Amino acid sequence: MHTPSTYVLFASLLATLPTVVSPAPTPDPEAQKLADPKYGPIPGQSRLYSDYRGKAAPFPGNITSPILPTESGDPDPDDQVWQNLLAAEWAIFNFYQQGVEAFNTSSFVKAGFLNTTYDRIAEIRDNEAGHLRIFQNEISNKSIKPGACKYEYPFEDPTSYLALTTFLEVASMAFLTGLVQEPKREAARGAMVAIATVESRHETWSLADVWGANPFSGPSDTVFPYANQILDMTNVFIVPGSCPPENPQYPNPNQHLPPLSAASGTKSIAPGAEVSFHFTSPTDQPKFNDTKSYYAVFFHAVGNVSVPIDVSNWKTGDLVNVTIPADFEEKGVIITVVADEPGAPELETVVAGPSILLQQPTPIGLLLA
Repeated sequence: MHTPSTYVLFASLLATLPTVVSPAPTPDPEAQKLADPKYGPIPGQSRLYSDYRGKAAPFPGNITSPILPTESGDPDPDDQVWQNLLAAEWAIFNFYQQGVEAFNTSSFVKAGFLNTTYDRIAEIRDNEAGHLRIFQNEISNKSIKPGACKYEYPFEDPTSYLALTTFLEVASMAFLTGLVQEPKREAARGAMVAIATVESRHETWSLADVWGANPFSGPSDTVFPYANQILDMTNVFIVPGSCPPENPQYPNPNQHLPPLSAASGTKSIAPGAEVSFHFTSPTDQPKFNDTKSYYAVFFHAVGNVSVPIDVSNWKTGDLVNVTIPADFEEKGVIITVVADEPGAPELETVVAGPSILLQQPTPIGLLLA
């Protein structure tokens, strides 16, 4: 007589148990209308994305739910890149929306800034709303189009708000120089370059009109190849647990590298200055291998310079001391990572960072380092 195997008996038992199926996400009917690229004001055709001056969030920033797929099939090859960019754009748009809501023209005038400052903040907010719509339309309807999280930014007054404006615009340029290398379609790369030139105008306004600094960054802005490492820095502004559960991981992929910044009390971040770098998260410290060598890799313009660092006796909480290469021009930004190979030639060679060192205006760069 044939005796059923234990495996067969176990399988039969499982078949009798009730199946628990997770409910499918419930789409927001208003958000789902945005799956049609012709729905609502169209960037480049509507003046909403330049001239709107209301306090309320403009379209599509007023519809914050994710847009769920309306078509089946494999995602388009560049969907993931655009998902990362859309998720980042929600954070940038929300920053400007918070500024529009928190301040008015007199807020900036009383703080000593030009009487056009608030109007420019509102106009940049409008531009960023247009970016939201462009990025939504670039993601195919076979992929989720991320919705907004809740965001908190460390500004207390008009001056600290404008300082953070400068940092975010500089960071936008830094990650776009890397992100533009990722799309597989030439049209997608062209679209990203078009967005980058607008961000460059925002940055120029911030440097010249707000701070009275020379906005020119030399012959080239800084090229940093690992865009997601910079995108990950924006996670600090996201309220934990506030993102829609349907959103994909942000950024995707994410290395979750130990964050890096100049230590408190740093006197200078100019070329030739000695800087002590601090790994800022007590729960996310680097793990150095005694058999490897490590370098502070400084990216500036289109190149980089590696400086050996001594971590042989490094302990959790210790600083890393290094001199910024003196040959760099004191323009634009210097982006620093810690890597286990000179030049950080591959993504996996980066073990901590990045840190963005703004070279102009000097006081703001030091404040944000």
